[in-house]
Amino acid sequence: MNAMPGKDVIVACDFSGRKEVLDFLDLFHEEKPFVKIGMELFYAEGPDIVRTIKARGHRIFLDLKLHDIPNTVRKALAVLSSLDVDMCNVHASGAIAMMAEGLRGLTRADGTRPLLIAVTQLTSTSEECMRSELLIDRPLEEVVMHYAANARRAGLDGVVCSPLEAGRVHEVCGGDFLTVTPGVRFAGGEKGDQARVATPAKARELGSDFIVVGRPVTQAEDPVAAYRRCVAEFLG
Repeated sequence: MNAMPGKDVIVACDFSGRKEVLDFLDLFHEEKPFVKIGMELFYAEGPDIVRTIKARGHRIFLDLKLHDIPNTVRKALAVLSSLDVDMCNVHASGAIAMMAEGLRGLTRADGTRPLLIAVTQLTSTSEECMRSELLIDRPLEEVVMHYAANARRAGLDGVVCSPLEAGRVHEVCGGDFLTVTPGVRFAGGEKGDQARVATPAKARELGSDFIVVGRPVTQAEDPVAAYRRCVAEFLG
């Protein structure tokens, strides 16, 4: 497994294409932010954008949220492992066998691999939505903790969860089990489509290991200043 530092801010580079994301990263002269490449950018530009950003010295969380039968996920993660990213993810709702097979596919012949984490419930999902649309009648936090425990049993390194759930995940799964938390906004900022949010400082207090911040940085008037503010508030 690739060595990873402690707590950090991951910038969600949710751009539509190569020019937009590289123009954004060109703003940073002193820092090399840890970046998240999600579906929009990856589907627009393919694996080459990952190689380009990696060659610039950025660590990469490849956020494709794989969810399929175990064999398919294993084969897909074996392909993604060759891109030398630092973190990948799957959906915990794919169950333990799928997550374990994904981990097997992600592990290279020499035993190294990126970190693999599982999405518990999207931060845009509310408990009401779970009950009325997904027919999940257990409380949201109970479901998140059960999914996190399943990810731990499958051998994964951590989960994607809300900052509000990070501390409880550590209680259930251990302090070394990573919590990667989107849904982070500055105080007074717009929530957008997120239902469960926290400020960077609150996320630190609640136990997040990594926070994922998109629009508050990428759409700021001064993205570098917004990034530095986020780092200062989260790392203290």
